[in-house]
Amino acid sequence: MSKPRLVKDYDKLDESVKQQIKLHYPSGFEGNLVQFQNKEGKTVSALPFETEEVYYLIRMTVLEAQEIIEDDEDYDDDGFLKDDVREEYEEKFDDIEEEEDEPSEDDEED
Repeated sequence: MSKPRLVKDYDKLDESVKQQIKLHYPSGFEGNLVQFQNKEGKTVSALPFETEEVYYLIRMTVLEAQEIIEDDEDYDDDGFLKDDVREEYEEKFDDIEEEEDEPSEDDEED
């Protein structure tokens, strides 16, 4: 079964998804944009991002990608994710992955 595909604007994403995106793209977004045809047949650009549940295409232009990074305090003046922020997010999402990997009582055999 394939994952659902969602096309969303960056500012409409959950904060948790934004944090995961920052971990995946620690040096900014603009160099990772892809182009595709929307429902109206127009070419649009977006940032691809995949979780275990969903494949996202986050709509943004190159200019918007630059502005998001410039305005985000998690990134330094050179456009790189700050080390302390990266470590915080890695710990946060590592804990979530570990919880998902641990067997629950329902998973154990009798």
